[in-house]
Amino acid sequence: MELFNLSAVLVSLAALFAWLNFRVLKLPTTIGVMVLGVGSSTALLIANHYGFTIGQGLAAQVREIDFNKLLMQGMLSFLLFAGALHVKLQDLARLKWTVGLLASFGVLASTFLVGFATQWMLGIVGVELPFIYCLLFGALISPTDPIAVMGILKTAGVQKDMQTVIAGESLFNDGIGVVIFLVIAGIAASGAGTEIDFQHIGVLFAEEALGGLIFGWVIGRLALWMMRGIDSYQVEVLVTLALVMGGYALALKLHVSGPLAMVIAGLIIGNHGRDLAMSQATEKYVDLFWELIDEILNVLLFLLLGLELLVITLQGEFLRAGLYAIPLILMVRMICVGVPLALFGGLKRLGGIRAVPILTWAGLRGGISVALALSLPPSPERDLIVTMTYCVVVFSIVVQGMTVGPLVRALARR
Repeated sequence: MELFNLSAVLVSLAALFAWLNFRVLKLPTTIGVMVLGVGSSTALLIANHYGFTIGQGLAAQVREIDFNKLLMQGMLSFLLFAGALHVKLQDLARLKWTVGLLASFGVLASTFLVGFATQWMLGIVGVELPFIYCLLFGALISPTDPIAVMGILKTAGVQKDMQTVIAGESLFNDGIGVVIFLVIAGIAASGAGTEIDFQHIGVLFAEEALGGLIFGWVIGRLALWMMRGIDSYQVEVLVTLALVMGGYALALKLHVSGPLAMVIAGLIIGNHGRDLAMSQATEKYVDLFWELIDEILNVLLFLLLGLELLVITLQGEFLRAGLYAIPLILMVRMICVGVPLALFGGLKRLGGIRAVPILTWAGLRGGISVALALSLPPSPERDLIVTMTYCVVVFSIVVQGMTVGPLVRALARR
């Protein structure tokens, strides 16, 4: 019953904030809900500071939520599958080298650049953080969030090839980022003097990333085969739901990347499924079902991100470090996007040098970064990393998310 009550509170808040946003703020729904969530959390914290305890019950309930488990082992599967359903394979194949470069080398380079830059920045702020934890921060903040990105691209007015690159990169780079994060977190937990076993890293990457890709292809083709044998939109919607829930649960049991498996499965159903297995009625209902799931879970996720402010450590030097981290992350993002695209000829296809600021500003961070930060064991290093991550994510979603469209339009006029 407690789970039901907590779910009822969150859904009710999400509905209320979405309604208020629609009537008053008139922002994109997810951004508006997050702004209201952050604003409400801030008001409750201020009330708490002056002795009013009206927000203690909600704060206690938010603390009970395992955000990492809720997102990484629950909501993420639905959101990634829903996002991949609408990505065209032929567009992705045409830009595969650009997407692959940004989703692999870009994440790895960003991890180390952010790590070095963070240690330098914290020295200025006057906060100590071992270098291995600076790298850990780099690993969790480097992947762009497919959930945040896909929602923003719908209204930003980005050209088609650019949309494909941004969406493709964000869908695939979290698999690479999670593997890098797990490796560095393992080293941090074992001690700074631990010898790095590159063979173990290679095996872990193969199991997680390559295993996830192969597993996603297998379950996607199985679901496609099942859908081709029938013509019933009710059953076919149920097959896609089983594909996501059962496939993600099995991926976790097999220790392969569930996120990558969902992306591949979504691409198969969204492309081959439309061409080979779905009638017009089935296609309509599958799209409507997953669009509705996507919208509801997005609103709930962004509400939770806003409410997480109630449980992070709000020390002055931690907040200052988080604010300094924002321009640092953007500078590293610009380097890790601009340099490889310039060296390997990707800029010409994306419209020239104007692509760099767009790709930089549209590289949003979101729930995945917060979930990875919250997965760290309790420690002073964790508190600092969570606060910095939260500052970057809030700025990314609210400020960058609201200004991507105007930036694209301003660059298009030049």
